[in-house]
Amino acid sequence: METVIEFKNVSKVYKGGKVAVENINLSFDKGEFIVFIGTSGSGKTTSMRMINRMIEPTSGEILINGEDIMKKDPVKLRRKIGYVIQQIGLMPHMTIFNNIVLVPKLMKWPEDKQREIAEDLIKKVDLPLEYLDRYPSELSGGQQQRIGVIRALAADQDIILMDEPFGALDPITRDSLQELLKELQKELGKTIVFVTHDMDEALKLADRIVIMQEGKVVQFDTPDNILSAPANQFVEDFIGEDRLIQARPTIQTVEQVMLKNPASVTPGKSITDAIKIMRDRRVDTLLVTDDAGILKGFVDIESIDLNRKRATSVGDIMSTKVYFVRKGTLLRDTVQRILKRGFKNVPVVDDHNRLIGIVTRASLVDIVYDTIWGDGDESETPNENPLETTVSKESKE
Repeated sequence: METVIEFKNVSKVYKGGKVAVENINLSFDKGEFIVFIGTSGSGKTTSMRMINRMIEPTSGEILINGEDIMKKDPVKLRRKIGYVIQQIGLMPHMTIFNNIVLVPKLMKWPEDKQREIAEDLIKKVDLPLEYLDRYPSELSGGQQQRIGVIRALAADQDIILMDEPFGALDPITRDSLQELLKELQKELGKTIVFVTHDMDEALKLADRIVIMQEGKVVQFDTPDNILSAPANQFVEDFIGEDRLIQARPTIQTVEQVMLKNPASVTPGKSITDAIKIMRDRRVDTLLVTDDAGILKGFVDIESIDLNRKRATSVGDIMSTKVYFVRKGTLLRDTVQRILKRGFKNVPVVDDHNRLIGIVTRASLVDIVYDTIWGDGDESETPNENPLETTVSKESKE
């Protein structure tokens, strides 16, 4: 892998001798999603802000693409690095369009290119084009945060820094934006350095996590390795007992538990055809796909019952707001979402949004059953699988 950011013996000491960061050594690869996490005052935000020289290191080197950032003009450096903060930072007197293209304007991009990138990005976050002419005060907090995210992408910087960007949002909006950010990061191949205090957020988003304590890195590893082998008692306590259960290595991704050939229908089929498929497949919901198998939405028995007299085809009544996961998604993430959102099932799609399967609550129950009672192996205890912990936790809530 190509190293993009490297910390070499980096320290930050403030006046009076307060050590914020002490001799850290880290390297981040191109296209990685890195999350810094730790208690308040652990040095996580200071470490991230040193990357674009918002804070300058006292000693050591920070390299970007092999070049020492201290030898670069800080203004030019920052224009090449996207930055998103918790307060969003949109300019209230500017339209959404002008907020999005703030950096491209400073870089003197042609106006037609600015318009093109703004329209492309606002579509990616599912907001209508007419929002470009609105002002931040006319948008909800979640919508403003979406604009804050795409503004960081507008100048096509390879590195994006994000300082607790979703901390002030409600849980549903936050969950939605986390999923959106991960999708955009994979699609665009950006290197993201993200600061949070929320371990669930870190586990959900990160390729690797930097856990800090009192200015030092105590563990830097993948979420799965941190969960299965915490470095010390601090990491164990910080992660929390309910997350420290090892997943069975044989069940990691959604493809391993999804049901293939889920009940589906195309938009042009009649309501009568849909009911027949439901009856034959013994289901109350059908996923809707086009002729190429691309997931478009769903239709359920309730919507059919309410609209069957005036609807002529499935396309007339289907809902396009269907939650799905992509193949390769970690099962533990999907379980959390199914249980927290109360879904009966979640479709699985490939990289081209073609429907390939479905994860159901019933299939999760089977996994939990096998985990608790197993195959007669008395050495296996109920506390060896995070799925059981998740179910138990959610039922208590």
